[in-house]
Amino acid sequence: MTARPVHEPVEESKEQKLQDVDDAGVGRSLQPWPNTRDAEIEEAIYGHQGENKAAQQLGEKPPGPALARILSRRSAASYDPGPAPDGGLTAWIQVLCTHLTIFTTFGFFTSFGVYQTYYENTLGIAPSTISWIGSIQVFLLFFLGTFTGRATDAGLFRPVYIAGSCFQLVGIFTLAECTSVWQLFLSQGVCLGLANGLQFCPSMALVSTYFVKRRAFALGFTALGSCTGGVIFPVIVQQCLPSLGFPWTIRIIGFIMLLLNAVTIALYRTRLPPRKAGPLVDWASFGELPYTIYCAGAFFTFWGLYFAFFYIGSYARNILGATYQQSINLLLVQVCMGFIFRLLPTYYADKIGCLNVLIPFAFICGIMMFAWIGIKSIGTLYVFAVIYGSGSAVIQALWPAMIGNLSRERDLKKAGVRMGMAFTVVSISSFTGPPLAGALIQVHHGSYTYANIWAGMSFFVGGGLLVATRVALVGWNWRAKV
Repeated sequence: MTARPVHEPVEESKEQKLQDVDDAGVGRSLQPWPNTRDAEIEEAIYGHQGENKAAQQLGEKPPGPALARILSRRSAASYDPGPAPDGGLTAWIQVLCTHLTIFTTFGFFTSFGVYQTYYENTLGIAPSTISWIGSIQVFLLFFLGTFTGRATDAGLFRPVYIAGSCFQLVGIFTLAECTSVWQLFLSQGVCLGLANGLQFCPSMALVSTYFVKRRAFALGFTALGSCTGGVIFPVIVQQCLPSLGFPWTIRIIGFIMLLLNAVTIALYRTRLPPRKAGPLVDWASFGELPYTIYCAGAFFTFWGLYFAFFYIGSYARNILGATYQQSINLLLVQVCMGFIFRLLPTYYADKIGCLNVLIPFAFICGIMMFAWIGIKSIGTLYVFAVIYGSGSAVIQALWPAMIGNLSRERDLKKAGVRMGMAFTVVSISSFTGPPLAGALIQVHHGSYTYANIWAGMSFFVGGGLLVATRVALVGWNWRAKV
């Protein structure tokens, strides 16, 4: 056998030739696979992401195939949900839920004047001592705002809110069993105060993420919950306390809170993705002059704000000789004015500016505090309750809505922490104001004159700082919407 040279072609078999013919026919009917580079694929995918982001900023429907969006490597935390809807079913459900939250938190606190008068006459405790119970309650409501606001931005709204619900139910049902001052302080002051702080600020911050153009009206409607609670809870006390006694009256209020907490927990929905990074306190915000002056103005305004809510009933009974029912009616009239003045001014605030509406009412409250000095009859005190109740309602409704308009950068992801910081500033004045008023009354041997002068001056200082805030924002342009 002779060896075949390697340069000679190998003779193909008959089967191999037939296979080559078939492959050639198939090759003529198929297109070659494109030699696309990886860089071109990445450009095709991530190029659409840039188009999507630009389209979202312009409010247009993002172009590009769905596959490009599905393959996008952006995390949920960096997803931009777009501008606030300023309406819609989901947004208004959040407003309703926040209204119910404020009903059970701030509304219960607003009716503290009923308990102030009852505790004075039943337990025989000094007014300033009882005031500390309500003061620690509102202090914790505002003070915890820094922590709960940042937790809301971090995506922890639901755990924080549910924890607040637990504290609220424990506090209200243990309040029904209290028989001494220290028990009242722990249940009504500390426990319910913690509940208020864990629920109030997060719910307000949540609503702020759904509204921009109509934010003042939306927050005004939520603030109306303090009027609803401030009317319903005193009526329950007025009707049930004489026949059922204190324990069962409080238990009825507790069952109402249990029902409303179940409703709000089921319906609350967050809109923005979590903002994991970021400090607990945004110190850069205090570097902005309008924000700093505004917080100082809110401090002095709230320093004297709750004095009338705590002591109008005591003044009617101890100075003017009114009955317990008349003292409750005075508080109800003062609170009921909020049904009008928490909605109507906030509607116009969206048109002419929150600060433009807020400033005059701060001075009106200061004038009424000085006018209180000359009140010598029940009828005149009713007039005071109507006017002061109207002005204080506007202040409580509008001051949170203005916080979001003080920043140079309208970053809704910082809404919680900025609002919480302002709430913490206000908590200090709300905590010290009513006890300070009680101490001034005791120093003046039961006369309210010193307390009236102090509260009136705090309103005038606060109003002056609100004017300074406006100047810091827009200068001396009095026609500007701010």
